[in-house]
Amino acid sequence: MRKTYIIMIIFLLLLISGEFFLNTNFEYAFLPEKDDVVKYEANNQTGTDIWGKWISAETGKVKKLSDGTETPVSAKQGAIAVDKQLLQLGREVFYKETFGNEVFLTDIMGIVNGPLTMTNIAKAIIALKGKGTTNLQVELAKDITIGNRTYKKGEKIDTGIDVPKGSLLPLGMPVVWDHGKLRIGISCAACHATVDPKTKKVVEGAPNNDLNAGLLMALATNSAAYFTHADIKSLKNYIRSVDRVVVDSKGRKSSLPDPQLLEKEVDRIFASWPRGNFDSTIDMKANPSQIPDSFTLGDHPYGWSGFAAAGPFRGLSTFSNNVHAQNADSLAQSEISEALFGVDKEVYIGTILQNAASPKFRYKPNVNEKPSEFFAKVDPTPGVVGVNKLVAPPQFPKVSLVAPDGLVVSEPGYRFNEQNNAVAAWQNTINPPSLSAKINAVQIERGRGVFVRAGCIRCHAGAYLTNHRVVSAKVVGTEPSRAQALKKTEKVFGEAVFYAPDTPVPIPKNAKVLKVPTEQLDKEQIRLAFAHGDSPGGYKVPSLIGLSWSAPYLHDGGVAVGPNGELGLAETLGKGIVPDARNSLRALMDRTLRQQVIRANASDPHLRAVHVSGDGHRYWIDQQSGFTKEEQEAVINYLLSLTYP
Repeated sequence: MRKTYIIMIIFLLLLISGEFFLNTNFEYAFLPEKDDVVKYEANNQTGTDIWGKWISAETGKVKKLSDGTETPVSAKQGAIAVDKQLLQLGREVFYKETFGNEVFLTDIMGIVNGPLTMTNIAKAIIALKGKGTTNLQVELAKDITIGNRTYKKGEKIDTGIDVPKGSLLPLGMPVVWDHGKLRIGISCAACHATVDPKTKKVVEGAPNNDLNAGLLMALATNSAAYFTHADIKSLKNYIRSVDRVVVDSKGRKSSLPDPQLLEKEVDRIFASWPRGNFDSTIDMKANPSQIPDSFTLGDHPYGWSGFAAAGPFRGLSTFSNNVHAQNADSLAQSEISEALFGVDKEVYIGTILQNAASPKFRYKPNVNEKPSEFFAKVDPTPGVVGVNKLVAPPQFPKVSLVAPDGLVVSEPGYRFNEQNNAVAAWQNTINPPSLSAKINAVQIERGRGVFVRAGCIRCHAGAYLTNHRVVSAKVVGTEPSRAQALKKTEKVFGEAVFYAPDTPVPIPKNAKVLKVPTEQLDKEQIRLAFAHGDSPGGYKVPSLIGLSWSAPYLHDGGVAVGPNGELGLAETLGKGIVPDARNSLRALMDRTLRQQVIRANASDPHLRAVHVSGDGHRYWIDQQSGFTKEEQEAVINYLLSLTYP
C-alpha cells in the first residue's frame, strides 16, 4: 500500500502542476487489499453454471437429465466453470474495468471538463491526507447556473464520491493518462461498493447511497449526450434554428436541437435526481431509481423490474452487462434510436456529438457529411457500435432477454461475455458484513416470528427472503413510471441467442451460436418485467439480505428517515444526511410515519419532477395492524441482522 500511495502522490502532484510528459501512458484504479475491506464470510461459489443452473464443485461438471442419467457439460453447451481464477477476474473487473467508458464520459460528455475538474478532485483527495471519506467535497473551478440555482467558483459541492482510507483515487473511478489527455472512467465499484463511515474501509457490495450522480453529470459540459435519461418528450421542442441541418438516414434534411437549450434542460433534470439514485433506463423520462446493492446470491430475477431473468447465473450476467452496454455510452443505441425514441439515427448521433467536450468528437451540422460518417472517422472502436468495447450478439440490432441493451461488453483478448460472467460469479460470493452492534439471538428469533405472523413471508420467503416473482405495479402500488421503462423494447425484441462462452473476442467468423434456454420462464412474468403488450409493468420482490447497508428503501429510495428523525429525501440526503437504516425501516412498516415521509417528499418539487415519492408497498406492522411497538422493533432487529446463512 505504501509504495502505491507514493506513486499516486507523485501522479496527483504532476497532474496539479500540469507537468506530465505528453508521451506518457498511465492507468490506475484502486483495488483494495484484504486489510482495506470490511471483513465478511464469503459465500462458497465454486462449480459450474449452465444457463443459470448451478452444478456444485462436489457434484462435478455433469448435468442431470429428466430420466436421471448424467451428461458432461462444456462451454460449447453454455457451461461456465467458476473457479478461483474466474472469481479473481471478477473482483478485478468490479473495481478496475471501465470497458472504455472514460472516452464517452470525458471526451463526449465532458464530466471533468466544466466546473468539476480533475485538478480540483486531486486537490480534495490530497487534502484528506489519507484519512478517506464517504463524501469527497470538491471546489468548483468556475460559476455555473443549473435550473434556479447558481453554483459559484470556489464553492465546495458534495459529490458523494467515496475515497477509502489510504487511497489517492476515488473508489470505482479509474484514471487514464494517454499522451497528454487525462480521462476518468466508472467501474462497478463506484456505485456498488462504499466506504464504512467509521473505519473508512471498503464495504463490498453495499450501495453508494449518497453518490451525487445527477449533479456530477449536470456539471458536465455536454450532459445532453445523455438526454435519453432525462424528461425530453421530443427533440423538436428544442429546435431554434433551421441552419443546424443534417441529412438523416432517409435522405431528408433534418434540424438538430439547439445545443445550449437542450443542455440547460438536461442539466436541470439531472440536478433533481436524489443522491444515491441513478436513471438506468433509456425511455426519455426522468425516473431515477435507487442504486441497488450487490448482495446478489439468490436474488433473481435481477433489476428493479426483474427484466434480467435469462442467461448465465440466472440473469445476473445480463444485469451486470446493463450499465456498460447501455448506461455508459449513449451512442450504443444509435441503431435502434428510431424504434425506442422516435429519433432518426443521424439526428440521434448528431445531437450527442454536436457539443462534445473534445473537439475531435464534436460534430458540426453539415449537409455534406452525415453524423454517422463523421463519427466513423473518429471512432476509437471501429466496427463496434458506440465508443465502448462492445460486441454485437447474433440477434443485433434487435434486443433480447439476454441482451436487453442489444449489445454485450467484451474486451479483445477475453472470451465473449467473460468479464460479465466473472463479475457476476464474484458478486455471488459477497456476504454483507455483520453489524458492529450485535443483535442477540433471542431478539432475532422474536422478530422472525412477528415477520411470519405479519404475512411478510408470503413474498419474502426462503433462504434468500424472496419468492423471485415480479409483482404488478398496480398491486404493489409504487410509482409506475419505472415499471414501464422497457415497454418500447417490444418493437425490437428478438430471439435469445449468444455465442458460446469460449468464443474469443474479436468474434471470429462462423463462431458457434447457442440458443439460450428461456422456456422455463413464466411468460406473464416476462411481460410484467418489460411492460410488454397491455401489461402495466411491475417490480420484482427483492431479497432482504443486507438491509442494514442499503437504506433508504423501495425502488425509488423514497422511504428515508435520518438519525435524528429527519423526514424524506429532501431533509436527509438532500442536506447531506445519510438515512438511518433502523428509522427508515420503521417508516417502511409504520403507516403513520410513512405518510409523514410521503408528505415530506411531495413538498419537494425536484423529487416530484423525477417521480420519487416513497409511496407503495402498503404492508404494515404497526399498532393499527395489531402489533405493539416492541414487536415492531423486534422485526426491525431481525431485518437488520440478515446476512446469508
